[in-house]
Amino acid sequence: MSILSKLKETWQSDLLLRRVLQNSSHLFSSSAMVALLSFAQGILAARLIGVAALGLVTTVITFASNINRFLTFRMSEVVVKRVNEALAKDRKDEGAATVKAALLIEIATSMLAYLTLLATSGWAAQTFAADFLSDPLTVTLFPFYGLILLTNFATETSTGVLQAARRFSWIARLNILQGLATAALIGYAFVFQRGVYEIVLAYVIGKTINGLGLALLAQIELRSLLGVDWWKTPLRLLPEKRAMFTFLLNTNLSGTVNLFTRDNFPLYVAWLLSSSQVGYYRLAQMLINFIILPLDPLIWPTYAEITQTLAQKQWDATRRILRRVSLLTGSVVLTVGLGLALTGWFLLPLLYGPQAAPAYPILLLLLIGYGFASIFQWNRPLLLALGKPGYPVLIALLVGIIELTLIFTLVPSSHSMPLLAAIFSGYFVVSIGLTAWRGWRAIGH
Repeated sequence: MSILSKLKETWQSDLLLRRVLQNSSHLFSSSAMVALLSFAQGILAARLIGVAALGLVTTVITFASNINRFLTFRMSEVVVKRVNEALAKDRKDEGAATVKAALLIEIATSMLAYLTLLATSGWAAQTFAADFLSDPLTVTLFPFYGLILLTNFATETSTGVLQAARRFSWIARLNILQGLATAALIGYAFVFQRGVYEIVLAYVIGKTINGLGLALLAQIELRSLLGVDWWKTPLRLLPEKRAMFTFLLNTNLSGTVNLFTRDNFPLYVAWLLSSSQVGYYRLAQMLINFIILPLDPLIWPTYAEITQTLAQKQWDATRRILRRVSLLTGSVVLTVGLGLALTGWFLLPLLYGPQAAPAYPILLLLLIGYGFASIFQWNRPLLLALGKPGYPVLIALLVGIIELTLIFTLVPSSHSMPLLAAIFSGYFVVSIGLTAWRGWRAIGH
């Protein structure tokens, strides 16, 4: 039997895989388009403002986003889980109470996050953007970009609602609209030779379109899913309050651990090295996005399906879908990753100018970590679906302590960006490898 025949037979016989890929296809197409737009706007931004200023923009975005991650909860996960359970039991009032509670918490934490950002902007500029302190606009960039914390006041809850309703196509179209708006504004800045402020403005407008758009689409879907007056449902109908808030705290703890071990990486680079090195990291990451962005859409459709197979104790079906998703993602990682490894040495200078050449070794090292993470992207969703949200947090914490120890011990004396990138990739491989192994053992009945 030929390979094509085997693929056709697998597609026809595996309903779960078909559903995952069909739901992912909407997000995949949008992510592919956004990846191309991001790629093009990255070229324009790097050539317009230079590598060091691109590093400054990356630092501003990372700091504001991480303040939000630190103080908010990953509401989408609990909304998907609780709303699906409520609808399966025909208890719409419980689903409505879950969404209402999640929305109120997210609004409050978004406001708190922005106030915290305002209070820490001066310190952030001095610590992470010392190269640009001579420009008085540098400090204002942090609260300016931070406006997205307010305009994305319901993004997590809204995303969870749309995922629970399988409205992946709506999320995809909005993602495309956001990408087009950002790319158009960066193109405008390039044509008229604007500066850093206009680049940041482009991202603010794009994120605002996404945040407000998700809130509007979720409201439309909620009226259909839970009733016109869903928001009037009293919070006392919220089922298993303690379990819900324990789940929220676990996901927040997970986000906090990821914040220090993964999401803060550009800030560590800015603190220990320079804005230019952050810029090299950003250039490498923009090429790696050709792997990450197309594969990210598989995560939550996979999660939505395995929550059902695990609830019904369909172990074979769960293992089969995870195995086939990994084979699919692995083929993409191998193909695209090998292409980037072989061509990156001349692609970087060709696209971003001769100043981009030092980003090549960083690209090679990051490909290892991000590639491994993409192949086993189901590692954490699997344990969430199994009701074991604490294990990924524990592993990320223990491996992260080793990672941070190595970073702050070895990098200050060596001033080596490749060493920093190698430690970062190692964190991905070890933490995700252990988490995926634990989840796979749990379903190996």
